[in-house]
Amino acid sequence: MSAIIATVEPKSLAFDAGIRAGDQILSINGIAIYDYLDYMYASCQEVVEIQLADRLVSIPNEDFMPLGIGFDTLLIDEPRSCHNRCVFCFIDQLPKGMRETCYFKDDDYRLSFLQGNYVSMTNMKQEDVDRILRYNLPRINISVHTTNPELRQTMLHNKRAGEVLSYLKQFADGGLNINAQIVLCPGYNDGKELDRTLEDLGQLAYSIESISIVPVGLSDHRQGLSPLTGFDKASSSAVIKQVTRWQEEFLKKYGTRLVYLGDEFYLMAEQALPDYVNYEGFPQIENGVGLCASLRYEFCEALKDSRFSLPKGRKSIATGISALPLIQELVGMLKGDCIAVYPIENHFFGKRITVTGLLTGGDLVSQLKGKDLGEELLISSAMLRHNDTVFLDDMTVAELSNQLGVLVTVVPNDGYALLEALLK
Repeated sequence: MSAIIATVEPKSLAFDAGIRAGDQILSINGIAIYDYLDYMYASCQEVVEIQLADRLVSIPNEDFMPLGIGFDTLLIDEPRSCHNRCVFCFIDQLPKGMRETCYFKDDDYRLSFLQGNYVSMTNMKQEDVDRILRYNLPRINISVHTTNPELRQTMLHNKRAGEVLSYLKQFADGGLNINAQIVLCPGYNDGKELDRTLEDLGQLAYSIESISIVPVGLSDHRQGLSPLTGFDKASSSAVIKQVTRWQEEFLKKYGTRLVYLGDEFYLMAEQALPDYVNYEGFPQIENGVGLCASLRYEFCEALKDSRFSLPKGRKSIATGISALPLIQELVGMLKGDCIAVYPIENHFFGKRITVTGLLTGGDLVSQLKGKDLGEELLISSAMLRHNDTVFLDDMTVAELSNQLGVLVTVVPNDGYALLEALLK
């Protein structure tokens, strides 16, 4: 296999060596280039010998600078797809008619390293494990769910789901940092099974950086799928009590709480969020773990440093149902009535989905049309495709603004940015 170069940055090391877009890399320092991991590992040398299809190029690089070579795709080759049929898979619960890419299930350990994706390990082989250890990747994110081999096989509908748990110990002993994820499903991996999983993972605390537990998400499009129930106030409270005990034990044994609950558990239980310091650096904030505590802390810190005055005109904020109390609390700190907060129910996926990040442009339009939105509507960047302005239903921010007849401003998930957007 060869890696075809798509771009070469002007004045880069590769450009100065005569390498151009369209050249094909066969090997670097004798290592065949099949994907981006090969490229990264092989090119990190003081002298980079690049065997192109028609010539050999040598690049001195004592300072280990980027070569300036780009490829059509992040991985160079195609991402690996998921081989599971998980009982909780949210992609299986998507409505029909969405863009094709929404239905692709990736399960690629290379994207775990490059983008932070979580992988189940079921499409990995021992040679993949050996490669990860040989390349000395710094960390890997694993969707564990349960350490009971038979239960994991049942939950993932994959015969290999149990046996590949042995890879966890190999990664830990090989020096990788591991972030583990548990999607908690009532009647499957909760209760005593959760205790077993946390006890097993705790034995790898010398390598595991964090464990997140998030509640299963249930849309209205589960036809033909395994029956599942979601969490409510009582069951969420029970999970919080159970996990708090484990946090106290881990803190005593290892000096870290190690395991953290998704914000939704506290919101559903109507309990106070843990203190900012309890999240110990927020290792899984992108997984919705500690996002509310971080937002509140940053907002309050920004408020301390700000000699603020409320905006002269009216503004509005749209938020998911679960985050509504927090957003109302933060806006209430400003002690004014010029900012309206509008909760948006999720009709696209179903009312059981209450997080802000899964709201669509269509739901915003249908529920905000005709409302007093003031001069500007603020929405969270979590609603949009990463580094884009497109909602899950393919509506753009510009289209939303046009249909509502108001300026729409996208605000990062950051308390400082939220306060600034509210006051300017």
